[in-house]
Amino acid sequence: MSDFGAALKAARPRAVAALRRFAGNLDAAEDAFQDAAERALIAWREQGLPDNPTGWLITAGRNRLIDAARKAGREVAGDAPEQSHEDLEPTALDDDLLRLVFTCCHPALAVEHQVALTLKVIAGLSSADVAQAFLVPVRTMEQRLARARKKLSDKGIPFAVPEAAELPDRLEAVLATVYLIFNQGYSARAGALVDSRTCEEAIWLARLLLRLFPGDTELMGLLALMLCHHARHASRQAADGALIPLPRQDRSAWDGDLITEATALLRVALGRGRPGPYQTQAAIAALHCEAPDANATDWAQIAALYEILERQSPGPVVTINRAVALSEAGDTETALAVLEQLDVSSLSDYTPYLVAHSTLRHRRGDADTADALLRQALETSQHAAEREFLSQVLQERSARADI
Repeated sequence: MSDFGAALKAARPRAVAALRRFAGNLDAAEDAFQDAAERALIAWREQGLPDNPTGWLITAGRNRLIDAARKAGREVAGDAPEQSHEDLEPTALDDDLLRLVFTCCHPALAVEHQVALTLKVIAGLSSADVAQAFLVPVRTMEQRLARARKKLSDKGIPFAVPEAAELPDRLEAVLATVYLIFNQGYSARAGALVDSRTCEEAIWLARLLLRLFPGDTELMGLLALMLCHHARHASRQAADGALIPLPRQDRSAWDGDLITEATALLRVALGRGRPGPYQTQAAIAALHCEAPDANATDWAQIAALYEILERQSPGPVVTINRAVALSEAGDTETALAVLEQLDVSSLSDYTPYLVAHSTLRHRRGDADTADALLRQALETSQHAAEREFLSQVLQERSARADI
């Protein structure tokens, strides 16, 4: 990405947010920003980057809105800032950005609409990129985004930061949206196990939010969690596309800077004595990252943390992971007992459950059931690399059984 492109990307969220306040609606704000960005690419090549690219874009976009309003014989909805683009206050822009984030993540919208709108408006992804992240046709995504915008307009959802009493719950929803964006990058897709760009957008959003809410320990935990996971992304898949499980990954290829940043954030968050589920998940991820090799992983501590997480944020995914950790720590019987407490009927097509159950059954010596579960997992998996890996596991088991 060129210096100009990077400047436009960095300026986009605050510029669109400020223009949203001025224009009165999101569509007009985005159109004004796009026009300003096109003008910027011409002007900046001739004159160089301005000292305040965000302010430059806001002023250019505001002028475009004023011109359009005058031609149409109407007034612009918002108040025009009196400052020049060089003098716009960062704190005022942060306030506008907060308003836009909370608007995109408003609970009146379906969760998938919140995620899509945030990727499009705040992160600046194209409709095609957002559609790819959700594995849907571009036309489908455009319709989804249009419905979300229409709902914001029809319901008259205010462009505002929630009141203090509402803020904790609303911020929790924003963090959930950011994490969903990150996990969208790990959704099955052709050719790659990880869409790094989508993951990096989520990390960028979390960094941005942390500048606005520097004391929020769960936000620190979320950022630390994503950094730990993303530090390993380059080692998850071989050059031929094959999946590489955690025990076999080349730990020298992990991003040490991201891990260092994550653990530092986590220490600060945990030190403030307000533990929450994102901090607990980050602590689990950090234990994996800090182990010098797979055999040195502190599985007993990980199992204990999953037990805490079950109380903080109960759900079958957490229980499955606790069972795996218990088995890795050497207690497969307890692990199976934990796993078998789950509602199997709701997990019959959930690949991670089937793989975990197969692994535990295999460790206990129940080979027929283990293999049947793994074949079922093969049928439910939506990713070619994962299916290839599971097929190899089945072949390896069969080869060992024949010896």
